[in-house]
Amino acid sequence: MNIKYTLGAIVSVPLLPILYFQGQKIRRTIPDLPEATDVEGMSTTESDQSFQMLAIGESTIAGVGASTHESGFTGTLAKELTAQISANVSWKVYAKSGYTAKCVHQKIIPEITEQTADLIVIGLGGNDSFKLSTPKRWNKDVRALIDTIRESYPKTPIVFTNMPPIKEFTAFTGTFKFVIGNLVILLGEELEKVVKDYDNVFYNAKELKYEELINRMNLDASPEDFFSDGVHPSELAYQIWAKDVAEFIQEKDILAN
Repeated sequence: MNIKYTLGAIVSVPLLPILYFQGQKIRRTIPDLPEATDVEGMSTTESDQSFQMLAIGESTIAGVGASTHESGFTGTLAKELTAQISANVSWKVYAKSGYTAKCVHQKIIPEITEQTADLIVIGLGGNDSFKLSTPKRWNKDVRALIDTIRESYPKTPIVFTNMPPIKEFTAFTGTFKFVIGNLVILLGEELEKVVKDYDNVFYNAKELKYEELINRMNLDASPEDFFSDGVHPSELAYQIWAKDVAEFIQEKDILAN
């Protein structure tokens, strides 16, 4: 049993009515942004080598807040990887706003048509947190997702991106940040345990903090610039996030495995 989750649940239960009404208000105030367009593309360089990347997940991977995937997370990550490996990186996005790990497993994975892939990047956790998924349920759903992916891609590196920085969401109240923000941290800790049971599966456990990114990357920006609607990333956030994930891939020497 996850003691931290149990204690958190005890503290959070009295807050559930408040969360419900605040959640309704947040939904009314957040604009209904579309997913990014152009779900596949290629980052090219002067090379005869080719590389296939698949990006799978929820609204962030679906690019909500960006106009196109080329200018969002997946396109930027492909460009960064092209520079790393000196190869033409073709990419395709399989993602849907509002999907949990279970939804991705059941509804998206069967739609993937690529016979081979050199890298699979997965971004999840936000919707599982919003739906108050327990660490045990999340553990089970993520394992089922990995196991199914492994049936088609037995040796392809799988990289789980950072969990969503819910405590940074400017549209959320303090109560929402406390309950959902702490839950997403617990789910991240659970994901860290899960990937240790698999070969060639990785999780970037670094907590996304925009002030830290601004300082580390010497950006002329404020934390508010990282959001398109107070919840979903802006194009700037997607690009900075993708560069951070690319650094993680390079640090772990994932593409050399």
